[in-house]
Order: sequence, then structure tokens, then C-alpha cells
Amino acid sequence: MKNHDIFSQPDYKRIYKDIIEKKFPDKSSKILPLLKDNLTVLEIIKINVIIFGKGDYETHKQNQMHKSYDEKTILHILKYQKDNKCNNIDLAKKFDLSRNTITKWKRIYGNKF
Repeated sequence: MKNHDIFSQPDYKRIYKDIIEKKFPDKSSKILPLLKDNLTVLEIIKINVIIFGKGDYETHKQNQMHKSYDEKTILHILKYQKDNKCNNIDLAKKFDLSRNTITKWKRIYGNKF
């Protein structure tokens, strides 16, 4: 057993393998190739959508409130905007974010990307 401190990331690879094996074996061919150690936040979100779908409006709204992005992911998203010359509205749609969140990130991380 690995020795983890309180700030370590959950073993998403193992969690998703268990979910696929027990509840969604029909989706294993889509999900298993995506699983690796140290999944990024965007990869986790993508896998969740493949397994569980987007859900109804209330579920989606609840999930949006509990999303959390690390600095690496935020910088990746902002770099995507710069590289693809997207405005905040297009970027928000692409990554299912709020325009206000993007504006806040640009204010905080503006000089890092």
C-alpha cells in the first residue's frame, strides 16, 4: 500500500476501473484506453461525461458548483484560448465554464501564460 499524505490526489485510475468493472462494463473499451496515472482535471471531467453523461439541468448545475481546477489546468485552458484566438464566450462554451471564471483566471494568471 502506498503511503499518501493528505494532499495527494485520489487514485482515479483505480476508481474508474472499479466503476467500469462493477457498473458499466459496456463502456470499458472507451474508458480503459484513457486511464493512466496522474490524470489531469480535464481528463477526469471527460471520463466522467463518457461514463455518466451530462445529466439533467439540476445535476449539471450541481456538478458545476463543485468543479475545481488546479493551476496547471487553468494555464492550459488560458493557453488554449491564446493559441486558438478564442474570445471568453467561445472558451466558456468549449470547456463548460462561466465567462466570469475565465475573466477571474485571466486577472490572476494573466502574466503566466
